[in-house]
Amino acid sequence: MDTVMRLIPLLTLLLSIASFTLSLCNGNPNVPCRENERQTLLMFKKDLNDSSNLLSSWVAEGDCCTWTGVACDNLTGHVRELHLAGYYDEVAGEYHRLGGKVNPSLLNLKHLTYLDLSYNDFGGRQFPSFLGSLKGLRYLNLSYAEFDGTIPHQLGNLSSLRYLDLSYNFGSKVENLKWLSGLSLLKHLGMSYTDLTRASHWLRVNTLPSLLVELHLSGCELYHMPSGIANLTSLKVLDLSDNYFNSTIPTWLYSLNHLESLDLSLNAFHGEISSSLGNLTALVHLQLGSNQLEGEIPNSLGNLCKLTHFDLWSNNFRGRVSEIFESLSSCSFGQIDFLRLSDNNFSGHLFDQLGIFENLRTLDLSNNSISGIIPVSLGNLSLLEELVIDHNLFEDVVSEAHFTNLTRLVTFYANENSLTLKTSPDWVPPFQLSTLGLSSWRLDPSQLPAWLQSQKHLAFLNMSSTGISGTIPAWLWNISSVKNQKMIHSQIYVDLSRNQLSGEVPNIASTHWPKQQHLDFFTPIVVIDLGSNQFNGSLPLVSSAVTALDLSNSSFSGTLSHFFCDRSDVPKNLQILLLDNNLLTGEIPDCRLHWPNLTVVNLEDNNLTGKIPSSFWDLLSLQSLHLRNNNLSGELPMSLQNCSKLLFLDLGGNKFVGSIPIWFGQSLVVLLLRSNKFQGTIPHELCSLTKLQILDLAHNNLSGTIPRCFQNLSSMATKFSSEEAPSIEFFVVSISGSSTFRFSYSYIENAVFVAKGREVKYNTVLRLVTSLDLSRNMLFGEIPEELTNLINLQTLNLSDNLLTGRIPSKIGDMGVLESLDLSVNQLSGEISPSISNLTFLNHLNLSYNNLIGQIPKSTQLQSFDLSSYASNKLCGPPLEERCSPNEPMPPVGDEKHREGHLLEDGGFYLSLGLGFAFGFWVVLGSLLSNVPWSNAFSQFQNRIVQKFYAAIVERY
Repeated sequence: MDTVMRLIPLLTLLLSIASFTLSLCNGNPNVPCRENERQTLLMFKKDLNDSSNLLSSWVAEGDCCTWTGVACDNLTGHVRELHLAGYYDEVAGEYHRLGGKVNPSLLNLKHLTYLDLSYNDFGGRQFPSFLGSLKGLRYLNLSYAEFDGTIPHQLGNLSSLRYLDLSYNFGSKVENLKWLSGLSLLKHLGMSYTDLTRASHWLRVNTLPSLLVELHLSGCELYHMPSGIANLTSLKVLDLSDNYFNSTIPTWLYSLNHLESLDLSLNAFHGEISSSLGNLTALVHLQLGSNQLEGEIPNSLGNLCKLTHFDLWSNNFRGRVSEIFESLSSCSFGQIDFLRLSDNNFSGHLFDQLGIFENLRTLDLSNNSISGIIPVSLGNLSLLEELVIDHNLFEDVVSEAHFTNLTRLVTFYANENSLTLKTSPDWVPPFQLSTLGLSSWRLDPSQLPAWLQSQKHLAFLNMSSTGISGTIPAWLWNISSVKNQKMIHSQIYVDLSRNQLSGEVPNIASTHWPKQQHLDFFTPIVVIDLGSNQFNGSLPLVSSAVTALDLSNSSFSGTLSHFFCDRSDVPKNLQILLLDNNLLTGEIPDCRLHWPNLTVVNLEDNNLTGKIPSSFWDLLSLQSLHLRNNNLSGELPMSLQNCSKLLFLDLGGNKFVGSIPIWFGQSLVVLLLRSNKFQGTIPHELCSLTKLQILDLAHNNLSGTIPRCFQNLSSMATKFSSEEAPSIEFFVVSISGSSTFRFSYSYIENAVFVAKGREVKYNTVLRLVTSLDLSRNMLFGEIPEELTNLINLQTLNLSDNLLTGRIPSKIGDMGVLESLDLSVNQLSGEISPSISNLTFLNHLNLSYNNLIGQIPKSTQLQSFDLSSYASNKLCGPPLEERCSPNEPMPPVGDEKHREGHLLEDGGFYLSLGLGFAFGFWVVLGSLLSNVPWSNAFSQFQNRIVQKFYAAIVERY
């Protein structure tokens, strides 16, 4: 009995605790929230912007403990927790967030222990420093909340804090981290994407709380490994990704044997991984991607028996890929669910027992040199969702057996391998794919597979260069669906380019494709690439949802009218339109209002005629226009100035007339007007186009002198590295493929012009190219010395004009010049010795001038063909004619004197030649203005003038 009596107080205490716990769990309706705290919350709400009505339950009357996001102590009624995080609604496609100002009235909540304001939008306001006075806080989450400025040191007063996350407030920074020493109980610290450059010293000393279990310092602009982390022996999660660490992986890191998650990706770590990796036996997640690590993966990897996530993408690792699978198979094969080895130098064959990795959900081996066959055991991975093996050396046949149990497969991306897919005509796959990439495979049979009709959620389809033939069925556009899919599938991509598909293309439309007005976060993208096939007939009509359309390099015929003018009541979303290299005829229709978003238009190499509609230049989004090699005519209208965003304009190979316009936008990078009928002088206004890298006015009827102000073309006059080069590969539509890889649809700009004596097409390196071509016109006078200020110019072609005088004395200053053509002019005097400085020169043509004297000596100049110097009076190597020993090379300093002497004595003859040219034009100008053969005749006249002038100079 005494024992029982002694136990009664203890039993009473236990019952009280149980009752207290039960009341916390079930609530106590008899204890509403405190009135002063209810008023505090209403005051707090007043300063918030709640456009999503997240706080609609916060009304003037009622119990605040029942309000959304509010949790109270069920015994006292005090507000203990505020769960006010924003979120993204994937179904509706929109964010639900709070904004505005955080009112200091929160200080009245004396019993507050938990505050979550993450994923909101406080518009770049300063971090609220008063939060440092909420002494009872144990949990504070301000991540992704759009705060800005310096993180307040007052947070160091929160001595009870266990959890602090300030991550992803871009623009935030700290002066030092000394205040962290006041958070001795802290177990979770998140400061990712906080600028810690001024506080890196505090991370190298023992500033961090010793009880830390999780530390997130991703994107903090750190350059040196924080040695203070070595003392955090309880650490389980360490994220140091996306910094600037440039060292080997420190050895102390391998001693943190409680680590469960380690992320060192997106840095510059180099060297090999130590075999001490095997000490981290608690590791579950290991991410080392996007570094400069090398060597082979140590066999001690096999010690990591808890490993489920292993990511090595984009390094320089080498070795046989089968050895990695063998190491993992020793104990962790039952757990591993994510394996990414992409973008390395792995080789060898795949592990033939892949089927034992039964929990594998993601396997990414892309961009390596893995060869051999795909094991049939792959088909046993019943949980596999993503298989990415593109850009390897796989070969042989893939059959239905490889997919037997892949019922959960969503992504199969295997482009650029030497594989053949062989299936029966009635095969129905066990999977429902969203992404399928088989570019460069062979299909057996060689036609568009009928089983594609079974794939109801296919968003990405790439079967380019697969040799498929036949016609495109109407059902193709309906397989791509966004119904009941996540927002990622607001992006549709179909690529059947570079095949032998033929016939007419059915209208490109689907009721399943996304519509702009239903989406808020992701921009809907629909890309259709059918380029380089054998289609014929009229152009198909296009859904307003299509963003990019490539129908180039086929045999489409007919006019553009029905295509451009279809359904005027529905504006098109099309941004990129490629119809080049077809058989299209007629005029460009005036239906601009239907296409307000056009950014790239390529209609080159067709048979289009007539004038360009003046309203066409009202396409305010237009950045690139290709009309090369058609039969377009007329003058360019003043409305061209409306295209202020225009970066690329190619009107070459047409019949445009009039003078060169002076109203080009200042953004222009490439201007190609060659092979037209432009006349008059070169306008000085072109000199204001400081971004111009390529200017081609060749093969026109231009006269006058070369503007001296060309030296103001700063993109040609300023040296820049490849990293600094202004991009004209500017049309990129980014598309998210899956959690493991990303790809994009890129329109890589291209240009065709003469360089190094031949017509060249540039694309991927176009942004690095600079060129000035004024050849085959009637330009006269001297080559301006100012032209040599274009020190970044690579190609200069002034050939086939009426230029006189000497080669500029400072021609050698154009140090990156690769191609120089001054042929078929009336240049005289010696070749400037400075030309020897052009060490990059690999094409030179000085033929058919009146140059005299010895060819300067340099490795380049003596290596050119004799034709480079033909029809001059030059001597010395590489010519057979030897120079007189008494005929010294003129010094550079005498150039100015000699030029003046030549002008003084030769002025009469020059005037005579130019007078003849002027008289010739006066007599025949009216005859040439409106006849079809005017261009040819003008060239014939040009030749007569040159010959006449040559005879005069020869006599002189």
